Amino acid sequence: MRVFALTGAGVSAESGLSTFRDAGGAWTRLDFRDVATPEGFARDPERVHAFYNARRANLAKVEPNAAHRALGALQQELGVRGGRLYLCTQNVDELHERGGAAEVVHMHGELRRVRCQACGWADLWSGDLSTAITCPRCGRAGGLRPDVVWFGETPLFMEEIWEAVAGSDLFVAIGTSGAVYPAAGLVEVARRARVRTCEINLQPSDNAERFDERLYGPATEVVPAWVARLLA
Repeated sequence: MRVFALTGAGVSAESGLSTFRDAGGAWTRLDFRDVATPEGFARDPERVHAFYNARRANLAKVEPNAAHRALGALQQELGVRGGRLYLCTQNVDELHERGGAAEVVHMHGELRRVRCQACGWADLWSGDLSTAITCPRCGRAGGLRPDVVWFGETPLFMEEIWEAVAGSDLFVAIGTSGAVYPAAGLVEVARRARVRTCEINLQPSDNAERFDERLYGPATEVVPAWVARLLA
C-alpha cells in the first residue's frame, strides 16, 4: 500500500507547539507580515530573528507525541511490507523525525535550518540568529535567514509532492486547516487521480466535504487508532 500523509499544525499542537490560527496562536498576537514575509525581514530582520529564535528555543523543550510516533511506526512497517508512507508536512518542526520517521518532506522548510540569501548556502542550525552572524561560506553578515517558506514564497518540492499524491492508494490529511494553499489543494489532486481520501482532525477542516472518510478527535488518540486499523 502506498499512503500519502499530509500533516499540519494539529499534529504538533498536543506536544505543546502553538498553532497559528487557533485562539492564542501566533497570528492572534503578531501580524504575519512583520515576521513571516520577505518584506518583513527586509524591514526589521532583528525582529524576525527574535521571533524564530524563540520558536527554536520552544521546540527544544517539547517531545514528539503519540501521533508522531504512530506515523513513524507506520512508515517503518509499510516499508517492511513493500509499501510506502510518503510523509509530507506543513510543519517546520522536526517532531516527525524524532518520532521515528526516516523520510519526511518539509514543504514549508525547517525551523532548524538556515539559508544565506547572498550565496544560497544552507545547513542545519541550532543556535540563535542575528544580523551580526556571518555566512560560513561567503562571509557576508546579515544575509542569513531561517530556511522556512514565508507567505508569498513558493512551497518546496511541489512537483514531487503532486506526483506522490497521484501515485498513492490513500491520501490522508492530518491536523490541517484546509485553508492554506497549495497544501489544501492536494485533496483535489488525489480525487482527480481516483485516490481514496481521509481527513483526521480535531474538527472539520475548511474543505472537509472533499474527503471520503472523516475522523475527528485529538490526534494523539485518533492517529494511533487509525494506524492500527490500517495495518490490521
